[in-house]
Amino acid sequence: MIEKEKGEIKEYDIYRDSLLRYLGYSNELGESFRPLIDKKWVHASYGLAIAYVFADTYDKSMKTFKSTNGNVTKSLITGGDVVIWQMLASVAIPGFTINRICWAVGKGIKAAKFKHKLGKWIPTIVGLSSIPFIIHPIDRTVDKLMDNTYRKYLNNL
Repeated sequence: MIEKEKGEIKEYDIYRDSLLRYLGYSNELGESFRPLIDKKWVHASYGLAIAYVFADTYDKSMKTFKSTNGNVTKSLITGGDVVIWQMLASVAIPGFTINRICWAVGKGIKAAKFKHKLGKWIPTIVGLSSIPFIIHPIDRTVDKLMDNTYRKYLNNL
């Protein structure tokens, strides 16, 4: 169990509360290394992140199915919630964010006419360094988005 900010207790979630959460960010590694690696590895990193999303979706859907005595509707609603949350919080938003950070740093290096060998590594280093700083703000933003949309309308079914 983990205590939330408002004093409520929630169940430990291996997909969101452990280092396994970083598997969902494997595409951010791909985006960070994009200037240095073949595009197929960037695509493979997205495949790993999406596999993580589907593993979490399956796990949560099955837990709901078992805890509701086989209620398919509630299981599908849970699965929808998880896949939307994870695709936004783990893949789409951070992938875009890291991509743009690395792009901007790369443009800045070119504009500064930085010719040192390390120049091609700087966007990757900055991209990797920014991952820990973007995780929690993105997670909280996606939670608020989901609470005001999907969860607001479907959790009462």
